[in-house]
Amino acid sequence: MASTIDGLPRVRPEDVGCDPKDIQAFLDEATAASDVELHGFMLYRSGGVAAEGWAWPYQPDLPHMLHSATKSFTSVAVGLAVQEGFFKLDDLVVSFFPDRVPKDASENLKRMTVEDVLTQTSGHGHGESGGEWRSIETSWIDKFFSVPVDFEPGTKFTYSSATSFMLSAIVSKTTGQPVRDFLEPRFFRPLGIKLLTWDIGPEGINPGGNGISCLTSDFLKLGVLHLQKGEWNGKQILPKEWVEAANKSQRGNLYGYHWWTDSEGSAWASGMFGQFAVVYPEHDAVLVTNAAVPSGARPLQALIHRHFPRILKDKAAVQQSPEATQQLAKTISELRVLPVFQKTPPSPGQQTVNRERFVAKDNEDGVVSFALDFKSDSLLVFNLQDARGSHRVQVGLDDWLWGTTSISGAKLHHGYESTTVPVVAGGVWTAENTFEITMQYSEMAFCDKVLITFAKNYTTAKLERSVNVNSFGTKRPAVWASVLVKGDELQSNDFGIEDSKATFSTGESTIGVLLDNPATRTILLEEVPDVVNNPRIDKGRLYTFDIIAHHIPGLDHETLARINKKLAQL
Repeated sequence: MASTIDGLPRVRPEDVGCDPKDIQAFLDEATAASDVELHGFMLYRSGGVAAEGWAWPYQPDLPHMLHSATKSFTSVAVGLAVQEGFFKLDDLVVSFFPDRVPKDASENLKRMTVEDVLTQTSGHGHGESGGEWRSIETSWIDKFFSVPVDFEPGTKFTYSSATSFMLSAIVSKTTGQPVRDFLEPRFFRPLGIKLLTWDIGPEGINPGGNGISCLTSDFLKLGVLHLQKGEWNGKQILPKEWVEAANKSQRGNLYGYHWWTDSEGSAWASGMFGQFAVVYPEHDAVLVTNAAVPSGARPLQALIHRHFPRILKDKAAVQQSPEATQQLAKTISELRVLPVFQKTPPSPGQQTVNRERFVAKDNEDGVVSFALDFKSDSLLVFNLQDARGSHRVQVGLDDWLWGTTSISGAKLHHGYESTTVPVVAGGVWTAENTFEITMQYSEMAFCDKVLITFAKNYTTAKLERSVNVNSFGTKRPAVWASVLVKGDELQSNDFGIEDSKATFSTGESTIGVLLDNPATRTILLEEVPDVVNNPRIDKGRLYTFDIIAHHIPGLDHETLARINKKLAQL
């Protein structure tokens, strides 16, 4: 069995009961699906990696953000901390922070245990999203204690990143170090996980529910450790009893100890946009994916269920087929997210707009100005200034260009705002007066489109920005701008460009937008009046209905389809 730098053996799929034709069928459906953008996958079976692939520009040696799959790493930390006696599952949450508990704390809050938050049965009436908490700069411990505990702990399932944060805070408080450091000698180092990073929140605490970026192979190792009941290279890293409890449905819910479960006996570490590590204990296999999939990644989850574990067979049931093996290898080698670059000729107005500073009217995103700096026939530098500062990204004009950028993205990137992130960018003229920039964030799920439309002899412009997947809506309001010659151009509302026709959907429009627009609100009142009139709906204004639908009783796929059909007619 061949082994690579990640330390994981490689095996031929047909030698471990995986027919290359079945893997091919999985990839064919994934690449053909309009609502699935697969970035990479690894399939582990019977002691080795049987198949793996990445869609360019994603690569095996680049980390990928895991979003809520981070929760399953936090589960490992809790299990190890319990094993070493730092705390017990029946310890009260308030006991760890007695000086932070509100004086008027409810009896439900006082009764909440570690196991309650570990099983997402904390008693909270609604979940808290990491995307919302990331903007909070004050204590997250205080924030947690301020959330009403409406139900008796242990009685109601409410998925929340706030509970994951509290687990991380408890581990940090009792061990004296952040979860990332606590896991280093106990988990990461024994498994050879070296390039994993974990965000740090207020008070030096790792978020717990999100924030990990790591290699696909490192993510796979989390799954393999649980497949092997906590054992790695003959050493028990995580107690067997803990793994069995973590990967088993708890308290009547399809959820264990920060792992999702299903009726087929598999366990899922699950990230919002398709970051999955699926453990199939009865089939001695683990499937890992990274992706950018809308609607809480349900389309990819359904696709996986259609193929797995069905394709995990006995070795004797798989026939040798060199042709199928070669075809699978060819398919994997040709996986791409970004298409082959198609260069376009420069617009007649390119020299006119070159290096011109377009000053923006007041806008929701705080954009001050932007400029296109055409350095050569092959290189553009896109400059943008906003409330966070000045940003730039190098954009290829004849091929995709690797680089970095600090361009603000929190409102399009599930609340994440990074100082500098890797990006692959390219730009083309889609019309004489329209320039489009594509930015693929090569270590994240996101791909941004920046569309700039010029008018009035290229002296005015409209900048529109969108993203492939997001929880907050996928389009930002247009930014109107003008070059300043006389100095009073921004006083006019006539930019010579028609505003784009407003379109609405439950996947692209935030709940707040749909509630505030009279026409769309009427549709919601017709279809889901109880949802609209629920006082808690304001908690979800930043999100889309597609993202939170599974948290709302009665808001099923058929209802969303009816709403979208009516929205499309506006």
